[in-house]
Amino acid sequence: MALTQLHQKISPQQTPPDHQGYDYDLVIVGGGIIGLTLAAALKDSGLSILLIEAKVASAAVAKGQAYALHMLSALIYQGIGVWEQIYPKITKYCQVRLSDADHPDVVEFITDDLGTSELGYVAEHQALLEPLQEFVQNCQNVTYLCPAEVVKTEYQQDIAAIDVKIADQIQTVRSKLIVAADGSRSRIREAAGIKTSGWKYWQSCIVAFVKPEKHHNNTAYERFWPSGPFAILPLPGNRCRIVWTAPHAEAEALCALDDEQFLAELSRRYGNQMGKLELLGDRFIFRVQLMQSDRYVLPRLALIGDAAHNCHPVGGQGLNLGIRDAAALAQVLQTAHQGGKDIGNLQVLKSYERWRKPENLTILAFTDLLDRMFSHNFFPLVVIRRLGLWMMQRIPMLKVFALKLMIGLKGQTPELARRLNR
Repeated sequence: MALTQLHQKISPQQTPPDHQGYDYDLVIVGGGIIGLTLAAALKDSGLSILLIEAKVASAAVAKGQAYALHMLSALIYQGIGVWEQIYPKITKYCQVRLSDADHPDVVEFITDDLGTSELGYVAEHQALLEPLQEFVQNCQNVTYLCPAEVVKTEYQQDIAAIDVKIADQIQTVRSKLIVAADGSRSRIREAAGIKTSGWKYWQSCIVAFVKPEKHHNNTAYERFWPSGPFAILPLPGNRCRIVWTAPHAEAEALCALDDEQFLAELSRRYGNQMGKLELLGDRFIFRVQLMQSDRYVLPRLALIGDAAHNCHPVGGQGLNLGIRDAAALAQVLQTAHQGGKDIGNLQVLKSYERWRKPENLTILAFTDLLDRMFSHNFFPLVVIRRLGLWMMQRIPMLKVFALKLMIGLKGQTPELARRLNR
């Protein structure tokens, strides 16, 4: 089931009397996973929401994108009430094997380390998108507009005005708050003049699906090579998603190989633990960058997900940071609304920024450190990192700390993720 595509005049049906002057309390620009997560998290908030998406089908759907889904993200979706629809479409992993190239020391994270039945999950883009779309379709306080394009935003003291192009017509929507969930090239962020800091890496990522001869045994691998991290993520149907990082020229050359040559190179890094590999579908390449917005909020504006930050794909952190952003912002907005506060007020929004910006920066720095420490043959660094792996494998407290950091169980937990523990 897809969300209804609206082309008619925008006319919210549930605007309460005290919202005079506003068409909606909140406009979310970007109907991908993160924008949908925010809308779903605000189902029972009492806020009227307009969700605007420019494209019917995203590039992530076309490329069959897949993600590591961390434990905290799963708890957030359980708290929202959509997890039962997501879980049958994804795969859990019960073991993570972390290693440095061919060095014999391997750090093995297992479920006993946390006392859980799994360590995390792997989900294809559509497996998250469709359940969220269906869930939001049943949220009476959410209106979905697709395809539609935001062509202008204007921020005033008490209102944000958004000009929306639908077919050949432009309509103006008035709201208390705009949330930019429109990706790393966010037009909303750029139009607001919010600057970003960061850099592009010397590496690109190759992503592809493979089917191994032997079962993947619900094991995720992160193997660090001098050229960059190499990850193997288990998927339903005994398929795996590979995320292969290499310098730009090497990555381009690898993608230019025919299937047989590509599989030969892939098998060298993949190892023989799962037997012969079969390549499924096309392979894709994208460049890697680190980015942090100088600020996450302005009066009447908040950034979430890739609109606010990007990180290296090592450890599969990117999507999970965005899910935590959405849960945190939902909590801040709902609390403010219930307290009779203006959700677009800068002081209200600053509490979201104080929560999420330092936590995101910590993970950005962590992924950057991992990539730089391991993507190198400089002998002192080799010694240091292998000593670190040796200690992690033999000191349980250090191992559990590292695992909790990687799967999102460090930092402030959103209220949504705590509901089931009561």
